[in-house]
Amino acid sequence: MTDSRLVLASKSPRRRELLRQLDITYDCVSIDVDESLRDGESAIDFVRRLAMEKAHTGWQIQKTELARPTLGADTIVVVDGAILGKPRGKDDALRMMSILSGRTHQVMSAVAMVANDSALRLSISEVGMRSTTDAEREAYWDSGEPADKAGAYAIQGLAAMFVERLHGSYSGVMGLPLFETVDLLSRFSIYPPLMKPI
Repeated sequence: MTDSRLVLASKSPRRRELLRQLDITYDCVSIDVDESLRDGESAIDFVRRLAMEKAHTGWQIQKTELARPTLGADTIVVVDGAILGKPRGKDDALRMMSILSGRTHQVMSAVAMVANDSALRLSISEVGMRSTTDAEREAYWDSGEPADKAGAYAIQGLAAMFVERLHGSYSGVMGLPLFETVDLLSRFSIYPPLMKPI
């Protein structure tokens, strides 16, 4: 049986935390990929491509015949077809929070696995935000939480008070959809201890 260890190609502490939640052992590699949107590329194609590129890059970094299966993921916030990435600063974050205020948006999380073969899963969730005031958005920015988050918010943090409803995957909105991740890992004979075959 394949060993349960794998490589996570991510710098995200949220993805590391979610993978630990499954009680799966892993090592991390730090990767750097160009996250620019290509001309004419849809949001779905974009998030799928980045997840696969991260997994491939992490796989190639190992430079060994014994390279372990590598997991890569990407998460984007989409509203009216436009992608809201990580804010470039305070003004950009406040702009994003204003766009999301009182509206429903999509969060797309793709997770990819590369070994001798490759596969990918996609989670799309809908998040409804209550209307927020200028003062609330300013205070949220001052908390430091939104600075490195897609869409300038973290559902697992203070921003939870702004979320009216969620249809889809909570872990997917955090950055690693666990249902899809386990489904993908099991395809490569990697299982959480809870469901490890005898």
